[in-house]
Amino acid sequence: MMGGFMAAATDYFYPVTLVLAVLTAILLQVLSNLANDYGDFKKGLDNADRVGPQRVLQSGALTESQLQKGILWVSLLALLSGGILLATAWFYVSWKELAVFAVLGLATIAAALFYTLGKHPYGYRGLGDLCCFFFFGWVAVAGSYYLAANRFDPTVLLPATAVGFLSNAVLNINNLRDCENDKAHGKNTLVVRLGLRKAFVYHVVLILGAFLCLSIFLLLHGAPWYAHAFWLLFPLFFTDLLTLHKTLHTGVPDRLLPRQVIHTFLLTLVFGLLTYLIC
Repeated sequence: MMGGFMAAATDYFYPVTLVLAVLTAILLQVLSNLANDYGDFKKGLDNADRVGPQRVLQSGALTESQLQKGILWVSLLALLSGGILLATAWFYVSWKELAVFAVLGLATIAAALFYTLGKHPYGYRGLGDLCCFFFFGWVAVAGSYYLAANRFDPTVLLPATAVGFLSNAVLNINNLRDCENDKAHGKNTLVVRLGLRKAFVYHVVLILGAFLCLSIFLLLHGAPWYAHAFWLLFPLFFTDLLTLHKTLHTGVPDRLLPRQVIHTFLLTLVFGLLTYLIC
């Protein structure tokens, strides 16, 4: 969405490319969730001590064989969707650029799978935040912008960074909630490595950093002051920060996770519309 709004404000906008980018992103998100479910279950994290809703293997809704087939099929669908996405850009993007995007696409699928799968999953070594920021921030936003607008604007990395920060905020809330269980089973997320207090400070930096990146983007493009009206959504994030701080040592409530996702969606929508209509 963020990359699409940025691209729609240019003279060369290819909406079909954007639709395919959204579809591919959704498939990659589903794939990462399925792989995460399988990987954590096999490593013993989805047990009676796990906080939050039960997952499909933990609850018995699916067997291991069924989930393996699901991971395979979603991987193939993501490859197909990504391939069609690159095929639509064939007429206006050089083969070298397509090769770069093909490598990025394969790397994104690998990142979705090996967050918790394999003998040495990077999510168990505190690298999940880095990959989440890169793939769901810079690659998703700047990449979709480049393919949909047929140009590169370095300032687009600012809203891409904002989305990366907010994606990390979703992951951070999840890891704060699961900190004790993760620590007990050797899943050394960034929260486990930092500790609860520093992880909360990190969360504050992510939220403030996202809003500041969006404002700097508008300032660089000479937007009028009222284009910064997206800050009216900040109280929603601030309220969640207060709740997170109060419950940090007593148990992070499940409701904060979907709230972070919804608020991120609203911020993207409002900022994108303001940028498109005003700038």
